[in-house]
Amino acid sequence: MPDITAAATRPGPDPAQDPAPDPGTVLHRVFGHAGFRGLQEQVIRHVAGGGSGLVLMPTGGGKSLCYQVPALCRPGIAVVVSPLIALMEDQVAAMRQQGVAAGALHSELPEEERRALRRQMRDGALKLLYVSPERLVMDGTLDDLAARRLALFAIDEAHCVSQWGHHFRAEYRNLGVLATRFPEIPRLALTATADPRTVEDIRRQLGLADALVFRGGFDRPNIRIEAAPRESERGQLRAFVRAASDRSGAGIVYCGSRARAEQTAEWLRADGHDAMAFHAGMEAADKRAAHRRFAGGDAVIMCATIAFGMGIDRPDVRWVAHLSLPATPEGWYQEIGRAGRDGLPARALLLYAAGDIALARHRIAESPAPDEQKRIERGRLEAMIGVAEAATCRRRLLLRCFGEDPGRDCGNCDVCLHPPRRYDGTVAAQKLLSAVLRTGQRFGANHVVDVLVGRLTPRIAQFGHDRLPTFGVGRELGAEGWRGVARQLVAQGVLDLEEVGEHGHALVATDQTRPVLRGEAPLMLREERPTATGGRPGRSLRRERDPDRPRASVALGEADEALFETLREWRRAEAQSQAVPPYLIFHDRTLAEIAARRPASEAALAEVPGVGASKLERYGAALLRILRD
Repeated sequence: MPDITAAATRPGPDPAQDPAPDPGTVLHRVFGHAGFRGLQEQVIRHVAGGGSGLVLMPTGGGKSLCYQVPALCRPGIAVVVSPLIALMEDQVAAMRQQGVAAGALHSELPEEERRALRRQMRDGALKLLYVSPERLVMDGTLDDLAARRLALFAIDEAHCVSQWGHHFRAEYRNLGVLATRFPEIPRLALTATADPRTVEDIRRQLGLADALVFRGGFDRPNIRIEAAPRESERGQLRAFVRAASDRSGAGIVYCGSRARAEQTAEWLRADGHDAMAFHAGMEAADKRAAHRRFAGGDAVIMCATIAFGMGIDRPDVRWVAHLSLPATPEGWYQEIGRAGRDGLPARALLLYAAGDIALARHRIAESPAPDEQKRIERGRLEAMIGVAEAATCRRRLLLRCFGEDPGRDCGNCDVCLHPPRRYDGTVAAQKLLSAVLRTGQRFGANHVVDVLVGRLTPRIAQFGHDRLPTFGVGRELGAEGWRGVARQLVAQGVLDLEEVGEHGHALVATDQTRPVLRGEAPLMLREERPTATGGRPGRSLRRERDPDRPRASVALGEADEALFETLREWRRAEAQSQAVPPYLIFHDRTLAEIAARRPASEAALAEVPGVGASKLERYGAALLRILRD
């Protein structure tokens, strides 16, 4: 497979062709950046020269520039396929801030605006057209485009085209028509998360089998990754929010159901947080309003199902928490990747329980999917369980799911920061398995743990389990320790959970139970840390806000910090007057650079990263006035 890594280089456009704007010049003049990052230059020059390809680049790695810059270097309209209306509108607003003529074509566009957009296309007055996949292949859109000069096609969130992708969308399958209908037009597919199987499916579906693959890596080292057993959900989440929240940044809590999203938002509001719920069951207008509110720049917490988040461009999401186990590493990494897009420190927390693992396995087993698909889904789930239960660097295990291995531990996950102790847990496992079997495989973990620690509850007495040989044989581990053993045995497949009558989910034996009981299959287990009151196992979540979290991309003194806040207030007012998210005006990074450098002229202001020609013309005088005052 053709492949380009971060160290590779590609030639630029053929100098014999008609002169075209240099990508580096466009990058600086329009977007205000002095140079490219990572693979950007290789991708951009390849596409500007007429080449097609697939870009694998982490969230926040600058994928959008990979098609925006070539679009401005090539003649004609660049067509960008995007899955969400709100995302398209934000991207159009961002391009207009840069002085680029852009528009969006989607199902909610009023007829009058649709006609105006088509006139712009006909008159050559449009440079970037964002369009939903279903709209692209209907209502004569392809015929209309065929009559225009086209610069390129960009397929954003390209994992949606694959049945193995974590957000598969059937309408993306129709995009294969672009290869046959417009074979001479460059096509660029982009995604932040795709394992090797998904990559191959994307290339096959989009007719990119012979195109270059640009692998920028999936690592997001600025995100601290943490996972813990879900012992006290509210207390653990409270402690995490207290430690991870930034006074200006936002947070996302992913919940397993609509009801849980609403309940979580409710109790967070009762705690004094600005929290909202978001799920697929909401009215379309309510969802749009919630999305707008989140993008608006307030320090809000969005409690959502996985219906929320694809394409979120807000750069200052400081943390993401999951309250149950995701089904795949790809889905989890896509969701936590919404934090820290500005490159500043961010955090991600996963809370999970044995019941999550058992439920996910049962859903796969009972699904009507073909056996091969079930096998693949089971493999992905087991990889996700392995990451959650990791006793070694969590990030390395996660990156291996994408075919990468950094070759060293990350130093920025909870396992690296506070390494757990592993021990030979064969005897402990045998005690617990014996208790499960002697109680008839009809009871959940709490009841079995009560037997092991010798707690005489009414239910223990009712069933006579205080007379079992296993009653009280496990006092050395304590209740929390035994719950950890039970969860690890479920994760390793030595036990399972099933719905059993009035007693709810019961621990039951599997094919792997007997070899462990007989001592034929020794087990290594991870030592469970004690849970802090209102917190979670381990020290990392009991700390207050991290003292090393930078407020911006550069160090700011007290006076500069005051100026930075003044600039943020100006930006907020400007964004409100234009009804756009504040980060579309300027990112925090840019405002921090302005506060630190204190440029005294337009020429000096133009040298600040993120201040392009259009924004200099639009906002330069106001910024210089603030700096003078």
